[in-house]
Amino acid sequence: MQKPPPQSVDFALKQTSPNIGAGAVTGDKLSCTYDLVEQMQYLYVRVVKAKDLPGKDVTGSCDPYVEVKLGNYKGVTKHFEKKSNPEWNQVFGFSKERIQASILEVFVKDKDVVVDDLIGRVVFDVNEIPKRIPPDSPLAPQWYRLEDRKGNKAKGELMLAVWMGTQADEAFPDAWHSDAASVGPDGVTNIRSKVYLSPKLWYVRVNVIEAQDLVPSDKGRFPEVFVKAVLGNQALRTRISPSKTINPMWNEDLMFVVAEPFEEPLFLSVEDRVGSNKDETLGKCVIPLQVVQRRLDHKPVNSRWHNLEKHVIVDGEKKEMKFASRIHLRICLEGGYHVLDESTHCSSDLRPTAKQLWRPNIGILELGILSAHGLMPMKTKDGRGTTDAYCVAKYGQKWIRTRTIVDNFMPRWNEQYTWEVFDPCTVITIGVFDNGHIHGGAGGAKDARIGKVRIRLSTLEADRVYTHSYPLLVLHSSGVKKTGEVQLAVRFTCSTLINMLHMYSHPLLPKMHYIHPLSVIQLDSLRHQAMQIVSVRLSRAEPPLRKEVVEYMLDVDSHMWSMRRSKANFFRIMGVLSGLIAVGKWFDQICNWRNPITTILIHILFIILVLYPELILPTVFLYLFLIGIWNYRWRPLHPPHMDTRLSHADAAHPDELDEEFDTFPTSRPSDIVRMRYDRLRSIGGRVQTVIGDLATQGERLQSLLSWRDPRATTLFVTFCLIAAIVLYVTPFQVVALLIGLYALRHPRFRHKLPSVPLNFFRRLPARSDSML
Repeated sequence: MQKPPPQSVDFALKQTSPNIGAGAVTGDKLSCTYDLVEQMQYLYVRVVKAKDLPGKDVTGSCDPYVEVKLGNYKGVTKHFEKKSNPEWNQVFGFSKERIQASILEVFVKDKDVVVDDLIGRVVFDVNEIPKRIPPDSPLAPQWYRLEDRKGNKAKGELMLAVWMGTQADEAFPDAWHSDAASVGPDGVTNIRSKVYLSPKLWYVRVNVIEAQDLVPSDKGRFPEVFVKAVLGNQALRTRISPSKTINPMWNEDLMFVVAEPFEEPLFLSVEDRVGSNKDETLGKCVIPLQVVQRRLDHKPVNSRWHNLEKHVIVDGEKKEMKFASRIHLRICLEGGYHVLDESTHCSSDLRPTAKQLWRPNIGILELGILSAHGLMPMKTKDGRGTTDAYCVAKYGQKWIRTRTIVDNFMPRWNEQYTWEVFDPCTVITIGVFDNGHIHGGAGGAKDARIGKVRIRLSTLEADRVYTHSYPLLVLHSSGVKKTGEVQLAVRFTCSTLINMLHMYSHPLLPKMHYIHPLSVIQLDSLRHQAMQIVSVRLSRAEPPLRKEVVEYMLDVDSHMWSMRRSKANFFRIMGVLSGLIAVGKWFDQICNWRNPITTILIHILFIILVLYPELILPTVFLYLFLIGIWNYRWRPLHPPHMDTRLSHADAAHPDELDEEFDTFPTSRPSDIVRMRYDRLRSIGGRVQTVIGDLATQGERLQSLLSWRDPRATTLFVTFCLIAAIVLYVTPFQVVALLIGLYALRHPRFRHKLPSVPLNFFRRLPARSDSML
C-alpha cells in the first residue's frame, strides 16, 4: 500500500526520556506508586486553627487571619469578624524549586481599616522541616505558641502542620500554590485539579400504542391525531394516526436520553391537527421517570393505560376536567444499551448502562501528564501575551482536570491518574486549554482550546511505558497551527491476557444494539442530546468543567459538513483500495510477461494449485502469515497521533476552512453562500454520475435474463446451456487450467481491443434511457 508522505517534523511525535520512576530501581516508595511523572518537591503548611487570640482594636475584639510567608511568596487565609478562636483548615504549597529563603514565617494578624496589627508569629527553619512520603499517614498538626517580632512570647496559640512532600500528597489538590500567587481568593477554585464523573445516562423508550375515547371539539370531521412527548429540552412526536377515529392507533417508538438523578418528568399530550398550523390538545398526562420500569434485555415490559387530563376555561378560570379518555403506553428505561455520548470512532466506553451487565475489567490505564512547552500566548494581560494552561483527560465516565499553571508557556503539571479498562478497543482523549476564568473572567469569557491528543489503547503494548511529546494542533479558519507540545507518559497494564484476547471475539457494543438496533438518524439525534446533557451537568460542578471544554473533548461538531474532511475520507478510501489496485497492476505485468521468470513461476504455481485444489486455502493463509511476520520488522513503535497530512489540514483552501468554521445556520453573505452552494452542486453532480454508473452496471447484469434485449438474452441463455453441457462432461480442473492459461497467455497472442464478453456486457441495456 502506498504510504502518504511524512508530515512536517514540526508536527511529528517525539520520543522523550523524562526523569520518572517507572523502570528505575530506587529505595523511594514514590517510585512504585506515582512513577509516571517527575517528582516535584513542595513545602506544605496546613493552618488549622488558633485559640486565645488577644483583641487589638478599641472594642477589644479581633478579626484574625493568617499570612504564610516564604521569601517573596505570601499566602493569606480568609479573615473572621470578631473571633478569638478561629478555624481555617487551609493548606499552602510552596514549590521547592522556587524557595530562596531559609526561614518560613507564619503571621497571625488582626485585620484593620488602615494597617493590620500583628498578633504574633511562628518561625521555622526550612532545613529542619521533616519530609513525608506517601503512603505514610498525614503529619499531625501541633500547637505553637505565638511570638512577637523580637522573639518574646505573645498571647495566643496557632495549630500548624509543616512538612516537605511531593505532588503525590493528598493535600496537593486543595492547596494554595505559590506558582499561582497572583490569583485572587475568588479565582482559586478555578485553578485546582479535580476528578469529575459523567452522569449515568439512560435511553427512555416510549412505545405509544393507542388511545381511546378522545373528545375532539369538532365532532363533524375525522380527527387527525398525533402524540407529542417532551422530556427536558427534547421534544418528539408520532406520525398522524392512519385510523382517523376517536380511538386512534400508532404502535410507534419514541426514544429519549435522560441522566440520573431524574429531575424532570415525561410530558405527553394527544393533539388533533385541526388546521395547517393549528393543533388542538385533546388530553395530557405526566409520568415521573422514577416509577418507570427498567429492563436489561429484549423482553417486553408491561404496558399500561394512563388517564388523559384536559384543561377548559369556565367563566375565565382554568379548570381541570377529568374524563374517560386514556392512552395506552409501554415505557421503559433501557439498561441494555450503551448511551453513546461521543463519536463512535473515538469512544472511550462501550459498556451498557445497567451495572449488572458489566464484565470484569481487563486492566488498568495509567496516565502521567508531565509538562508542556512552546505554548503560544492565548490572551493578553497588561499589554503582554500570557497563557494559563491546564489539561483535561477523558476515559469512560471519568474526567480529570489538572491544576492550572498560571502565566507560563512551559507549565509542569506532573500529575498522574488511573482508569479501569473494560475494553482495549477504546480511546483516551487528552485536551489542553487556557483558563479564561482565573481573574474573574467576564460572563462571556471562554476557555480557549490549545490542542488535543487521542491514544487508542489497542495500539499500546501491555506493561510498556510510552513517553512522548505530542504536538498540539488546532485548526483555525486561517489554517492548521501548532500551539505547542504536551509531554505524556502512558502505561496500559493488562490483568489477564486471556480475558483481553477473548474481548476481540465479543461484539463491540452491548447485544441490545444488535437485537433491537436503533436507526442511524436516531443514534445521531440521541448522541447529540447525550452530549448536551453531559456538558450541562459538568458545567454545574465546582469548579465547572465548562461547556466549550466538554464539547471539544466529545467532538460535538464532527458530523458537520467539511470539504476538507470529505477530501481526506476520499483519499483514505483510495489508500485502502490502493492495495487491490497494486495487485491488479502486478497481475497485469504477469499477464504481459514483463518479467518472464516470474510469469513462468506463477504458471507453475497455478498448475500445482489446479491439480491439488486442497492446497489453495492453506497456501493463502500461509502467505498472509508470512506477510504479517515480514511486516513485524516495520511495526509502529509509537502510538498514533494527530496527522495533518491524513487530515488534509496542511493544504486546505482558506475558503474551505472558512466554510468549516461557519455557524449553522450560515452567517456568511449571500454571494459567498451562493458560491458554496454552486460548489456543492458540482460535487453532488459528480457523485450522482458515479452512483448512476454503478446503477447502470447492476441493471445490465439484471438484463441478462430479463429479455429486455431479446437477442442478448437469447445469446446468453444459449451460452449458459452449452456451458452447462461442457462443464458437465469436462473435469473442473481442466476448465480452470484452460481459463488460467488463457488469462496468462503471452502478449504475442493478445490484441488491444476489448474482449468479447466485455463487448457483450457493454451492449446490454440499462434503465438510464428511461430517466427524465
